[in-house]
Amino acid sequence: MVNQFLSGDQLAIELLIRRHRKRVFGYILLLVKNQTIAEDVFQDTFVKVIKSLQENKYTDNGRFVSWVMRIAHNLIIDYFRKEKQLKTYSNDQSEVDVFNSPKFSEKNVEEHMVFEQILREVRGLVDELPEEQREVVLLRHYAGLSFKEIAEQTNVSINTALGRMRYALINMRKVMQERNMVLTL
Repeated sequence: MVNQFLSGDQLAIELLIRRHRKRVFGYILLLVKNQTIAEDVFQDTFVKVIKSLQENKYTDNGRFVSWVMRIAHNLIIDYFRKEKQLKTYSNDQSEVDVFNSPKFSEKNVEEHMVFEQILREVRGLVDELPEEQREVVLLRHYAGLSFKEIAEQTNVSINTALGRMRYALINMRKVMQERNMVLTL
């Protein structure tokens, strides 16, 4: 598809964006925790992707998604740097799209509330992790990347990515035990 776009097929880039939208946008939204900002960063990501493709800055090595995720990650970092400089902070909570879950219609109100509470508690545990561990958890469970893709994205070996995930789970279990937390539906 990349080669088709470079050959002048504008439809190819639209198909690439549609194909990878859920993964890339989901990752951005989980980190910025604001729908509007996530949409802006997503758009900036693909503007940069298109520009980089047109300038022949991408070598087709079969890692297109990892390359796009790296661009998104860098733009998220730029966003947070800018926010820090402006000294403005957003208190928006991460939105979880439970209404599009196929099981939502089967749940009663109480189950729905319990489910939302568990999601908030798990996300809180993830937010408390050290940066390197948090990044691996977000990339694996929220963005859906494989450990190979995570290793490429974070410029570490697969074993390092696996180790960070292992320590993240250990740390989360430890905090849950210390706080007597039980997460069950």
